[in-house]
Amino acid sequence: MAIFLTGSTGYIGAHIAANLLNDHSAGLNLLVRARSTDEAAARLWQSLQLHMEFPRFYEHLQARIRIFLGDLTTPQFGLDRDAYDRLTHTTDSVIHCAASLNRKSEKTCLNVNLRGTLEVVQLAQKSNYYHGLRRFSHVSTVAVAGTRQDEVVTEDASIDWNRSDYDPYARTKKFCEHMIRQLLPEVPKTIFRPSIVLGDSRFPQTTQFDMVRAFVFLAGLPVLPFRPKDKIDIVNVDFVADAVATLHQKEKPLHDTYHLSSGIGSQTFRELTTALAAARNKRGPIYLPFLEKTFANSVDFLSHRQGAIGKGAMLMKVFVPYLTWNTVFDNTRVTSELGRQPVPFSHYSYPLLKFSQETKFTYPYQPWPAKVGGSAA
Repeated sequence: MAIFLTGSTGYIGAHIAANLLNDHSAGLNLLVRARSTDEAAARLWQSLQLHMEFPRFYEHLQARIRIFLGDLTTPQFGLDRDAYDRLTHTTDSVIHCAASLNRKSEKTCLNVNLRGTLEVVQLAQKSNYYHGLRRFSHVSTVAVAGTRQDEVVTEDASIDWNRSDYDPYARTKKFCEHMIRQLLPEVPKTIFRPSIVLGDSRFPQTTQFDMVRAFVFLAGLPVLPFRPKDKIDIVNVDFVADAVATLHQKEKPLHDTYHLSSGIGSQTFRELTTALAAARNKRGPIYLPFLEKTFANSVDFLSHRQGAIGKGAMLMKVFVPYLTWNTVFDNTRVTSELGRQPVPFSHYSYPLLKFSQETKFTYPYQPWPAKVGGSAA
């Protein structure tokens, strides 16, 4: 029996997969979008090489990983009957991590987040019918809390259907939580809501650069249009992955919903920029919060341009609301249960930004070793 993990080739999903392989003993059923088993194995190697050397990865691939070639948005993942039956009967729990973070496209979010989650829920229903499902864990987002300002939000106060949503991503993830609770009433469920996931506190390397690009841009500005005492809830991805894996494997977690965040310990803009400026031997920025509206309008204008400027502005446009809401998400549940806190972003932000700039926002992926014959089957 195995854990069915979706999103294993994504940023958070790969961290969860690595945590399960390195620190737990369960087998993994992995849904990978690829044309062949070899291509799927190569994709997995690309996503997991941040966490382990190839010999260790290959050992896990042979002994603990079962690959299913499919697509989240296709009925029964596009698997043939035998493969789908095999997935159904060998899955004893589910961690659903795959999602579209395309905050600009409602169509993409509806297709991947809603249709995809429904397919995963239907698989869970079948597995539960045949042999019982130990747990269904869903990686959601704190953005399901909708539009907020100057708040500390608890898990039970997050969902408010009367609030507006910032974007299609938040809207669809909120409904995914609702769908899971309604359609799997008898299955033990755990909902995980990460805040802004940025970097691994253990090493500077990363394979996810969108938010890093935004912070590099902001770090280079001499003037910031924010309130310096506003808090920004950033959490290290290794904390998120460990929380998901540990609580999913725990027999009886204390709660059914957890904020994977920095909570009231979130740092202010001033704390972050002061630490970063000190690490770079530079002066910190000047804060002029009355320019916030002008900044947002400028970003919106530039986002319609072509080229690097337009792309950068579009990226910033997506994240500006999350930088200005001065809202944090109480993390008492998860920190009490794990017995530790997330690592403050200021402790590892400079190595992360330095690595990203030096590699021009790319990760130096290693190819599949030729000595293995190019085959993972």
